[in-house]
Amino acid sequence: MTSTWFKDSVIYQIYPMSFQDSNHDGIGDLNGIRQRLPYLKDLGVDVLWLNPIYKSPNIDNGYDIADYESINPDYGTMEDFNNLLADIHAHGMKLLMDLVVNHTSDQHKWFQESKKSKDNPYSDYYIWRDPVDGHAPNNWGSYFSGSAWTFVPERGQYYLHLFAKEQPDLNWENPEVRQQIYKLMKFWLDKGVNGFRMDVINLISKPIGLPDAKVPEGGRYGNVEPIVADGPRLNEFLQEMNQEVLSKYDMMTVGEMPGSTPEDAMQYTNLEGTELNMVFQFQHVNLSPNKDPRFGKFSDEKIKLPELKQALSVWQEKLDGKGWNSLYWNNHDQPRAVSRFATDDPEYRVRAAKMIGTTLHFMQGTPFVYEGEEIGMTNNHFAKVSEYEDLEVLNMYHDVVDTQHIVDPDQFMKWIADRSRDNARTPMQWDDGKNAGFTDATPWYQLNPNYPEINVKRALEDKDSVYYYYQKLIKLRHNSELIRYGTYELLDSDDIEVFAYKRHYNGQTLLVISNFTAKEVSRDYGQANADELLISNYADQADNFRPYETRAYLFK
Repeated sequence: MTSTWFKDSVIYQIYPMSFQDSNHDGIGDLNGIRQRLPYLKDLGVDVLWLNPIYKSPNIDNGYDIADYESINPDYGTMEDFNNLLADIHAHGMKLLMDLVVNHTSDQHKWFQESKKSKDNPYSDYYIWRDPVDGHAPNNWGSYFSGSAWTFVPERGQYYLHLFAKEQPDLNWENPEVRQQIYKLMKFWLDKGVNGFRMDVINLISKPIGLPDAKVPEGGRYGNVEPIVADGPRLNEFLQEMNQEVLSKYDMMTVGEMPGSTPEDAMQYTNLEGTELNMVFQFQHVNLSPNKDPRFGKFSDEKIKLPELKQALSVWQEKLDGKGWNSLYWNNHDQPRAVSRFATDDPEYRVRAAKMIGTTLHFMQGTPFVYEGEEIGMTNNHFAKVSEYEDLEVLNMYHDVVDTQHIVDPDQFMKWIADRSRDNARTPMQWDDGKNAGFTDATPWYQLNPNYPEINVKRALEDKDSVYYYYQKLIKLRHNSELIRYGTYELLDSDDIEVFAYKRHYNGQTLLVISNFTAKEVSRDYGQANADELLISNYADQADNFRPYETRAYLFK
């Protein structure tokens, strides 16, 4: 069956560990999510996406799965999950699970068996290679620093892990592996889950022969993404998954696809529905990387607005009528949206959060709201490296600061303060009381110290808050085919201060104008002739656009 409800939905992402603790252990859990369903229903979202809740050693915060059909005890039991799912459905919402099948945990039974010998039933479940001249089979570097290969003496071979060494890559070339994955997908879908967000799904098909990758100047390992993304059998694997599982359920899918282009996505999200519904692309969140490729994304350089417009608009234009976009500013792997794309200056934070919300929600595609985004939560700006929890940060710091001594510690701290994934993982800020209402125990991770000012309780008491603005954005989308389906037209691509675009549908036009600066600017897009001002983040109207002002106009 081909479902299209995903096009009309707004999705809210929950990072379970940091959302709400209900059993006084300092860790968010499933029953905590249940407590907050009325809040999410009032916000107006249609679908909840949970980051992994499966049994895991938590080397990479749950993206290292030891058992796909068990719940992590930190989050509760299978009974708790069943109750949560029933309650989500009773609230008229749907549930999206995180599917992590490029790799497993090294604690998974499959890997524990696979590493024992070359002739056991699980031997070929992972990607094993013999040493080459006494070293790793190729020069690939892990996404988390260091080599992408680890040697196992019992087998006398190396296994591939594109991420942490505790996350061995599955061998999708093995048909048995694929059947096992389809089986576990059906396990959750048969429970009533409404779809999957698929972690790094475009890395599952590795290039033939596993050739060396290009090494950045001054680097030690090959840059793996260009060589492993969108591999030779990816379409084949996704089509097989669709035929065996996805097409048999009324469900939605979104595939996380680092390195993918709009041309790639047209194949994966084709309107015939033979593969996936949407992809998460990275073009806009990968902007302003470090000028030295050895440091990757870690930088504190601000994004240039024309580059942001180009990155988002190319997807709007190319997928129109051929595929479907996911719309997001941030998630568990990205710094906080308002800090990254606008400002977290207390004077302008609220207006800036509303401005970026408007800019994104009025594009064509399915919007994703990350927990706390709807109240304008900001980056934490941790002071010491010991305060970080993110494996990606700690490995990189150890590599480039402690081992190679190629960057000053203070400089690197500025970069990670701006880009670390931990910025998004601090606990949800519910109120101004103890631990922000997240827990009455010691929280698993420190709270952002600004929670007395930025929290849900305060947002719900203030009719001019970011929360109520997001509520209105969601309602406008639900009520307008123009917002959901209209074609997209970028205006003034080179404007370094203002992001303006139009949407067209059935003779109507939507005009969106957003000032991305802290100064007043003047722009005329014929807005004086509009029939209606749909939404603005200033209560009154002015001739010019004030700091971080955004307006959306309707022409009938």
